[in-house]
Amino acid sequence: MSAATAAAPVAIHRPVPPEEAARADFYALLARLFADPPDGALLGALAAAEPIPQDGDPGLARAWLALVQASSAMDPDAAAEEYEVLFVGTGKSEVSLYAGFYGGAPAIDHPRVRIQADLAALGLERRSPVNEPEDHYAGLFEAMRVLVAGGAGRQPATVAEQRRFHEAHLKPGVARFFAALAQAPHANFYRQVAAVGGAFTAIESELFRLD
Repeated sequence: MSAATAAAPVAIHRPVPPEEAARADFYALLARLFADPPDGALLGALAAAEPIPQDGDPGLARAWLALVQASSAMDPDAAAEEYEVLFVGTGKSEVSLYAGFYGGAPAIDHPRVRIQADLAALGLERRSPVNEPEDHYAGLFEAMRVLVAGGAGRQPATVAEQRRFHEAHLKPGVARFFAALAQAPHANFYRQVAAVGGAFTAIESELFRLD
C-alpha cells in the first residue's frame, strides 16, 4: 500500500436512524407533491401506505389516514387538473407555491437571495433542469430532506444547521401556506395534503424549539 493510498480519507456513511428517515420521507413526499401532480404510481403507493400509530401525534395520524383514503379514490388525470387549477391557473394561481408570498417578502432583501446564500453555504446546489425560484416550497422541502438524511455523497446536516434553515425559510410562512391551501375552493386531494403538511411542519417547529 502506498503512502498516498494510506493517507486517503475514507468517507463512512452511517445509516440514518429510523426517526430521521421518517422525517426525510415526509419532506420528500411534500417536495414531490408540490413539484408536480401525483402520478398513478405515487397515488397507488399512498393508497397502500400503512397508517401512522395513534400513540404518536394523533393529528398527523388522522391527516395521514385521510390522505391515504383520498389517494385510493383519486386518479392521475383528476389530480393533474386539480394541481393546474390550484397552483398554475390562468393569470393568477389560486394558491401561491412561493414562501416569499407568505412571509411578506420585500422587494429588497427578498428571501430568494438569502436562500441562495444559505444553500451555497450548506454545499447544496440546485439541479440544472429546475427553473423555479429558490423560494418554491418544493425546493425548500427537498433541501430539508437532504439536510435531514444526507445523500449524493454527503452526510446529514447537524440539528443546528437544520434548525437554522427551517426557521429562516420554512417557519415564517409555511403554516399560512398550508392554511391557504386547506381553504382553497378547488382543493380536494390537496386539502388532505395540506392537513398532512400542516401537522408535520408544526411537529418540526416544536422539535426545533425544544431541541
